[in-house]
This record gives sequence, structure tokens and C-alpha cells, in this order.
Amino acid sequence: MGRGTGSGLGKTAGRGTKGQKSRSGGGTAPWFEGGQMPLQRRIPKRGFTNIFKKSFSIINVKDLERFAPGTTIGPEQLIQVGLVATAQDGIKLLADGEVTHPFTVQVHKATAAATTKIEAAGGRVELILLPERK
Repeated sequence: MGRGTGSGLGKTAGRGTKGQKSRSGGGTAPWFEGGQMPLQRRIPKRGFTNIFKKSFSIINVKDLERFAPGTTIGPEQLIQVGLVATAQDGIKLLADGEVTHPFTVQVHKATAAATTKIEAAGGRVELILLPERK
């Protein structure tokens, strides 16, 4: 294109004459709306994102039934079994469900009800220090 008038696409190289699209590097960005107020600026903004928020991986007491009685259950075992994908900022134990046999659970946080249920079954809950955020 643009190799002389005899080539069939010479002179203006098929771009027509004048205007933004005829210039080199010309054209608009895919998100450009022709001077209309862009969608991103038309939508109201509210709230904020707390950059210090901690997000815990959650596990329930009923999920621990699959472990053998008397075992020690820590973050590594929970990840290995597939109950938790990653430890994120820590693992929190909630009280949903019942537990029938004793075991030691090592988590970063646990609700009072979850601790009571595990201790009632003869087990115990050990709290681990929260990992440092990177």
C-alpha cells in the first residue's frame, strides 16, 4: 500500500483524505466514546477499600470429622486434604456442625463456640500467630 498511484492503493494508501483516521498513528482508543462522558466517570463511586483488611480462609468444625481421632490438624494438613486452598492471612475455625472425636486443631483464629465444641469432644484448639503480611 502507498507505493505510487499505479499500484491501485497509492497516494492516500486506501485511507481516504484528511481526518484523524488518515494520519499515521491516528484513530481512537477502544474505550473512547467520541467525547461523551466516559462510562467510568458516569457511574457513581462510593465506599472505599480497606487496604489493611485481613481475609481469612474459613473452616467449619464439621469439616474436621474426616481426620482420624487424636491427630494434630494444622494449616499444612488442611491444604493437603483440600479443605483450604491457601492460608491467605490465616485460617479461622467456625462452629458450624458437630464433632464426635478428639483432635488438636492449630488455627490462627477460632470462635468461642467452635473451641467449646472441640473441647467438649476431648480435643483442644491451639492458636498460631498470624503470618506477616507481605
